[in-house]
Amino acid sequence: MKVKIDIDTKTFVRFWLVVIGFAAVILAIYVARAAFLILLTAAFLAIILNRPVNYLARRLPGRSRVGGTAIAYFLVVIILGLVVFLVIPPIAEQTSKFIDTAPALINDVSSQWRGLGALIDKYQLQPQIDSAIASIKANSAGWAANIGQNFMTGVGSALSAFTSMLLVLVLSFLMLVEAPVWTKRLWAVYDDTERMEYHKRLVSRMYHVVTNYVTGQITVSGIDGLCAGLAVFLLSVFFSVPASLALPAIAICFTLSLIPMFGASLAGIIMSLLIGLNDLTAGIIFAIYFMVYQQVENNLISPAVQAKHIELSPLSVLVAVTIGLYVFGVAGGIVSIPIAGCIKVLIEDRLARARTRRIKGQKPLGKLADKLQS
Repeated sequence: MKVKIDIDTKTFVRFWLVVIGFAAVILAIYVARAAFLILLTAAFLAIILNRPVNYLARRLPGRSRVGGTAIAYFLVVIILGLVVFLVIPPIAEQTSKFIDTAPALINDVSSQWRGLGALIDKYQLQPQIDSAIASIKANSAGWAANIGQNFMTGVGSALSAFTSMLLVLVLSFLMLVEAPVWTKRLWAVYDDTERMEYHKRLVSRMYHVVTNYVTGQITVSGIDGLCAGLAVFLLSVFFSVPASLALPAIAICFTLSLIPMFGASLAGIIMSLLIGLNDLTAGIIFAIYFMVYQQVENNLISPAVQAKHIELSPLSVLVAVTIGLYVFGVAGGIVSIPIAGCIKVLIEDRLARARTRRIKGQKPLGKLADKLQS
């Protein structure tokens, strides 16, 4: 049986214009993803700082929101500076120490190499070793030639990152200062008071999802940092590990664990290397501790802290973080979970409204039958 569907030219053109329009919007978002990421990061930072700014503004003379925002930003800069002060010097010190001890390590390797000579001659491995050394020497010229290019690329990337960070700070500052004005203008557009109150409640739910996620993540990261600092301090008692590494361990683990999925693992690798430069056994013990702690955090601490905040399944979190990381990088991975939480709020609200309309549309006998079946 053949079915013939007649579609007029006007409907056909409209359909394809809508499809092309959606494709153009998606392409524009992808092309301008760097700018969207900056705006999204600035908005995310503004939402995080909104509560402290409101608290400070209420207690300043004249309820100055500019003053409250300035104080909040001053505190943020102090915290960032403290983190940099605690992290950079120990890393530089340990690197310098490794460079100083490198000749002794090379001498040890050289002394052991003589013992390996007989083994190399026995299995006739000398041609392979000579070939590998020749390959390294041949490539060393290319590596040296690319040092300048790599240095300039690194400088350009650092300047770009600094510019983006400065732009994010300025945008979020202006968002915080002008937020009350734009909020009043937005709600003033509504003619229907009931609809306005409904949308206010919906926005409030999404706002609480974001702020609660940040609070929970900071709590989990704080526990991670304190436990890592305590572990380093205990290692300094039994091994030749400086106790001064405890504070950098707290700062590094707290900061990097704010990044979902892989941030804590990166912090564990960095700290294991820093400790291993002083004592290899202590570095291995810390790596084992960190792997065990990550299992405890992922299965006990994090679910207990975040369960009431986001209420997302592990699959939803993994999908959101994967999309955020591959599309927008590290910053996208950080903001992907609260965005997924906001999308969940919208979907739940939509389903609840559809269910309410369906119940209201039922006939009285249908409602009675449903009650009897339940």
